[in-house]
Parts: sequence; structure tokens; C-alpha cells
Amino acid sequence: MTKRYLVFDVETPNARNDRMSAIGLTLVENGEVRRTHATLVNPETWFDDFNIALTGITPRAAGEAMTFPTLWAYVRPLFDSCVLVAHNAVFDMHVLASCLRHYGLPHREVYPYMCTVRIGRKLYPRLPDHRLNTMCEALDIPLDHHQAGSDSRAAAFLLADYLSKGIEPELFVREYDMYQMRTMNYKRHHSGR
Repeated sequence: MTKRYLVFDVETPNARNDRMSAIGLTLVENGEVRRTHATLVNPETWFDDFNIALTGITPRAAGEAMTFPTLWAYVRPLFDSCVLVAHNAVFDMHVLASCLRHYGLPHREVYPYMCTVRIGRKLYPRLPDHRLNTMCEALDIPLDHHQAGSDSRAAAFLLADYLSKGIEPELFVREYDMYQMRTMNYKRHHSGR
């Protein structure tokens, strides 16, 4: 059976981290990186100077992009058909859930996801830390950090590396409750208690 993973990364316009100003999407099938797409997103809210400096995304540039509801109409089938993957995934899952809640858009109640930080800690325990730039430098993966397309593609190459080393993905899959906006208690949920 084909295993499909959607590796995604979001950038946010301000410290509230409840809207996105950019998203990168990379599809991984059968352990191989297939394609990457990135786009700015009009967050319809304010920008902090820190976020502008970090990502280079200005209110003017994002203001000309599609809004999240328009984006979701295109990408929802992909999100609904894959295991989601991100580097420091709880952050990206939270931003996604916040956007869906804000706009009242239809979505699955629970999404399966994996975190490339969590797996990286297991496979590469001797690294000084497991930030995306540190891991990419150690594994010689190209990265233009805090650019959503580059970040998602880099995390996808991390996932491909992990899969090539024989990890069992099901051991790392968790479930994110989009209504409660948190990772579900995995053991209790799956034990039937």
C-alpha cells in the first residue's frame, strides 16, 4: 500500500500564531519527495516587525495573495488523504486548526501527524539540537530557512532520510484534535478506555 505524507510548513504574521502568511507543501510518496508547492497567504490581520524580519513577508506582499478559505478549497483533499508531517509539528498543527476555526471551514475532526523533530531526536541523539537548520546542516540538506516552501521540502528530505533508515512510521504517528486544538492522549484513545 502506498504511504502518502504531506509535509507542510507555515509562516505566521504575528506572535498570536493563529493565522498564516505563507504555507509550503511537499508530498512524499513511497519514501520519495515528489513535489513541492509554496504560496503566500493573506492572513487578513496585522504583522509584527519581528515576523516580517524573520520571513521577509510584508503586509503588502501577503495582501495580494489568496486568503486561507480560498487556499483550503484547493488543498483540503490533500490534507484529508495524507499523514501530515511538520518540523515541530504541534506549532504547524495549531496554526492550521486556528485558521480553520477562525473561518469556520469544514475539516476532519482528527488528523494523523508526525513530527520530524521527535523522530530526529530518536535517530540523531548526538546532534547539539534538533532545529531544522541544525539537522539540515548535519545531513547536507539545502535550506532557505523560514521560507515555507524550502522548510517543507527540507523536512520532507528529513522524513525520506528517516524512512530510508527503516523507522516504523506508525510508531511516531499521533493524532491532533482540531476542535480541542491539541494532540490526543494517544494511549488512552487507542486502548479503547
